[in-house]
Amino acid sequence: MPIQTIETRRLYRHIADQVTRLIDSGDFRVGSRLPAERELAEKLGVSRPSVREALIALEVEGVVEVRGGSGVFVQRRRPARRDAHHADTPAPGPFDLIRARWIIESEAAFLAASNATPDHLQRLKEALDVMRSENTHSPESLAADERFHLCIAEASGNSALLIVVQQLWEMRTGALYMKLESHFLGETIWGQAVVEHGELLQAIASRDPPAARKAMRKHMKNAEIRFASGWKPSK
Repeated sequence: MPIQTIETRRLYRHIADQVTRLIDSGDFRVGSRLPAERELAEKLGVSRPSVREALIALEVEGVVEVRGGSGVFVQRRRPARRDAHHADTPAPGPFDLIRARWIIESEAAFLAASNATPDHLQRLKEALDVMRSENTHSPESLAADERFHLCIAEASGNSALLIVVQQLWEMRTGALYMKLESHFLGETIWGQAVVEHGELLQAIASRDPPAARKAMRKHMKNAEIRFASGWKPSK
C-alpha cells in the first residue's frame, strides 16, 4: 500500500489515520518498529512535529507503543472504537497548542506587567513556591503551574484573554498533551521550567511589559524545543 503525501494543513489526525491504514494493510505488522520520525516526515511530506503528534495520538489509542531510545512499535490492536480523536474536528495537537500559547499568553504577560495588583503578585509567588518545592512533574506541581498561568491572564485585566487561556489550559491537560509530556519528565526539565517561571514573575513584578512578553515567549519556545528533542530512554 503506497504512502500518500499529506497536505500540511491536515496535521496530525490525517497522518495518524494513514499510519493506521498502513498497519491494517499489513505494511507495518504487530511488533514491528515504525520508520523513524524523519523518514516518515519525508515520505508523508509533513513536519517532524506533526509526525510526533500523530504518533502520540496513536499511542493514546493503543495502536503503537513509544519506547524511548528504541523507537515506536506497533501494538496488537484493541477492539474498534470511535472517540474524540476521530471526530471531524479533532483537538489541536500539542505543538499547535504551544504555538497558540506563545501568541496569546505572551500578550497576557505584557499586560500583566502593567496591571498586576499586589494580590496577583502574591498568588504568583505562592504558585511558584509550590513549583519550586517539587523535584519534577506531579499533580501538585501541574496544578500550581496552571494557577500561575491563569493568574497572569487574570492580571492582564482582560476578561476575554482569561477565558481563552482557560480554554488553552483545558487542552494542555488533555490526553494528547499529557501523553507527549510523559516522555519528557525529569528533574532537569522541571528545573528549567521553574527557572523560566521565576523570570516571568520577576519581569511582571518589575513592571517591565517587554521583559514579561519576552520571558513568556522564551518559556513557550523552550517547551516546544523540549518536546521536539529525542525521546527519553525507557527505564
